[in-house]
Amino acid sequence: MVDIESDGPIPGDFSMISFGAVLVDDHLDKTFYRKLKPISDNFIPGALAISGHSREETMTFDDPKKVMDDFAIWIKETCTDKPIFIADNNGFDWMFICWYFHHFTGTNPFGYSSQNLGSLYKGIVKNTSKTFKHLRRTKHTHNPLDDAIGNAEALLTIKKEFGLNIKF
Repeated sequence: MVDIESDGPIPGDFSMISFGAVLVDDHLDKTFYRKLKPISDNFIPGALAISGHSREETMTFDDPKKVMDDFAIWIKETCTDKPIFIADNNGFDWMFICWYFHHFTGTNPFGYSSQNLGSLYKGIVKNTSKTFKHLRRTKHTHNPLDDAIGNAEALLTIKKEFGLNIKF
C-alpha cells in the first residue's frame, strides 16, 4: 500500500515531496518512508501546504534518485512475490511513483499497473457512492506513511469482513 504527497498535480513539472509504503500483511510492520528534495522550481503553495512542509524545508530533503534506489531495494527485499501497487487514489499516487521510478532508475518494480482500494471497496459493496475510509484505524494525517497504514488496515478489514480472496 502506497501513499504520496506532492507540491503540485503532475510529476516532472512538480515534485513528489514524500511517500510512504507498507507491506500489507497481518503485522503492517514492514514500512518505507522518505522525503524527497524537489525536482522542479514549480510548486503550488496550497498543494505543498497539505504535506505540512514549507518550500524551504523541502529543499533539505533527500536526493530523489537515492530515495527511489532505496525504495526499489526495499521492495525487492520485502516482497516475496510480484509486488502489487495499491493506493487510495492510485491515479494520482501511481503516476508519481511510476514517473519517479522510470526517471531516476529506468524501471518500475511494480510493472505497468496499479490497483485502487476505493474502487475495490465500491465493487464489493456494489455501490459506487460508498467509501472504505471508515475502515481505517490509523488517522488520515497526510503523513503518507500514516495514510498508507490506514489504507492497509482498511484492506485487511475488507478481506476479513467480506471474505476477499487476496494473497499477501
